[in-house]
Amino acid sequence: MPISPNQGSTGGGTTVTVTGTNLTGTTAVLFGTKPATAVTNVSPTQVTAVSPAGSGTVGVTVTTPGGTSNPLPFFYVGAPFKSGLSVSSGATAGG
Repeated sequence: MPISPNQGSTGGGTTVTVTGTNLTGTTAVLFGTKPATAVTNVSPTQVTAVSPAGSGTVGVTVTTPGGTSNPLPFFYVGAPFKSGLSVSSGATAGG
């Protein structure tokens, strides 16, 4: 069962698509121990879920009336940041 994308912001809000079989009637999608903030059954072979806030690597599981899937890895990544600049101006040619 693939998951796409398999990474998202630590703040949550990433829409993730899980593809597999027998996904009709999905009752829950968990990112580790946290439930997705929204779940939509797209088709019997596809479910979309919105990731909650989190950190590190967690297993994503899908629960249907037939049981719970094996976990798929999802990686929380922080936003890039700028800590500062050492020079605030310079020649347009560089250097």
